[in-house]
Amino acid sequence: MPDEEYPNIWMRPERPARGPRPAYSRAQITEAAVRIADAEGLEAATMRRIAAEIGAGAMSLYRYVPSRDDLIELMVDRIEGEQKLPARPTGDWRADLTLLAEETRAMWLRHPWFATLQRARPVFGPNQLRIIEFAVGTLDVGLPIDEVLGLIDILNGYVERAVRGELMWVEESRRSGVGESDWMARNGPYVRQLMASGDYPMFTRIVIEARQPHMDRDEQFRYGLERVLDCIAVAIDTTPLPPEVAFTVQDGGSGERPAAGRPQ
Repeated sequence: MPDEEYPNIWMRPERPARGPRPAYSRAQITEAAVRIADAEGLEAATMRRIAAEIGAGAMSLYRYVPSRDDLIELMVDRIEGEQKLPARPTGDWRADLTLLAEETRAMWLRHPWFATLQRARPVFGPNQLRIIEFAVGTLDVGLPIDEVLGLIDILNGYVERAVRGELMWVEESRRSGVGESDWMARNGPYVRQLMASGDYPMFTRIVIEARQPHMDRDEQFRYGLERVLDCIAVAIDTTPLPPEVAFTVQDGGSGERPAAGRPQ
């Protein structure tokens, strides 16, 4: 099959049907690319640099990975595979989504280059498909599939926003040499000035009453995550059952879906 007939890297056979056994593998190339990106950023993971890392000729790697887009798809799917999830949902959707969110956050923090990707297209590699099956299956409690996708999108949006914020603070601290606590201390006089003016009552209330700014990053993430899960619980409880899954008395069903509240 000619190259142009392969819509994506996942349909391209790794090994040609004929000819000598390949000297390298996609897994070797991908591992080298991830190592380089982790250490030096995504832009450093060029074919030339990867080739030097594994002892190959740069042009020869294109036999295994035809394009930069293909390489990035492989890299993304590789790190997605680090998420430690059960083979299938446990039946406790709140615990499962908590685990998914925490594993996703941990993956982002291990690989900061992931936050620099600007890609709208999904990566339907084997590891991402495993995550999709788990995430969507977790909320397979009688909801319409569009409702499930919307709720998973809300969860993913929260995780992404929270982790991007963490990574931005890390990068800003690295660039400026000023950590978060030092930055807050330096701005203390200005904050007190704003409070004394009486012009910013809501800001003053935040400074005096809010706990979140004083939580560590793990606590902040979990606090926000619990609020998101609370909203998902309300959506599960209030979304009407679609006709195709609503049980009737004649069918012997109760017409009720599993309780969506906090696990006991």
